[in-house]
Amino acid sequence: MSLSWKTSQRLLPLDAACIAGIINVTPDSFSDGGRHFAVEDAVRAGRAMREAGAALLDVGGESTRPGAALPDEAEELRRVVPVIERLVREVALPVSVDTRRAAVARAALAAGAEIVNDVSGLTHDPAMAGVIAEAGAGCVLMHMRGTPDTMDAHAVYDDVARDVARELAGRLGAALAAGIGPDAIVLDPGLGFAKTTEQNLALIDRLAAVLALGHPVMVGPSRKRFLGAVTGRPVHERDAATAAACVAARMRGAHLFRVHDVAVTHEALAVVDAVLTATVRRSTFDVQHPAS
Repeated sequence: MSLSWKTSQRLLPLDAACIAGIINVTPDSFSDGGRHFAVEDAVRAGRAMREAGAALLDVGGESTRPGAALPDEAEELRRVVPVIERLVREVALPVSVDTRRAAVARAALAAGAEIVNDVSGLTHDPAMAGVIAEAGAGCVLMHMRGTPDTMDAHAVYDDVARDVARELAGRLGAALAAGIGPDAIVLDPGLGFAKTTEQNLALIDRLAAVLALGHPVMVGPSRKRFLGAVTGRPVHERDAATAAACVAARMRGAHLFRVHDVAVTHEALAVVDAVLTATVRRSTFDVQHPAS
């Protein structure tokens, strides 16, 4: 049976690994702050990501790095809406808006976005769920404790995979109760958000706990601090580590991968999908033609 994700404008196929290219239109994101702050730079990056294999683009106007400050609403709108309008018109990929604010989500959807990626899991703004439900938009529910400026203090779990899955189940229930369709919801365990290095690695290894909730899973390991802890590499030298983390997550069942460097991750995941496809074919053959 084919797997897909319902957005406000289409069914996005998820049978193969699906890459979301990150376009941060901020001056202070931890990895690429300022690189795509100008509209032309953001559009140029979107075109390059499409050519490199991105299936969608995720546009954010707020840095969610640890300790980041929240821009005012007018500034966030000024950052994201013109970029989304241009990307929809000129790059022609599905666009997701990465925001915690209902007003920003509403304006982004009116500008052509079809997915809302809320790192707070709909907890920051009580109006967010209604905006998504009314638009019939795709929805990414991410796990986070606290806020970007307090989350590091909340990385205490009895069992990180079980606890994250339980807390995501609560957010999932709230989303469904608000009228968001089950086929519109993707879950994100929130790598790097209120998790230590060891907890992030455990979450990747035990993604089955989140997958058991019955929805596609997105992971966003891109260039994050835990990869630096593992490799010793600075932020801008973590793309190979990012691809490796995505490979591990894909082997454990993840469907969507939110990354800065689309090309290297696309190649790595293409190999994984080729291996997985070959494995399925061999298994089917063995069932149909058992050894005599």
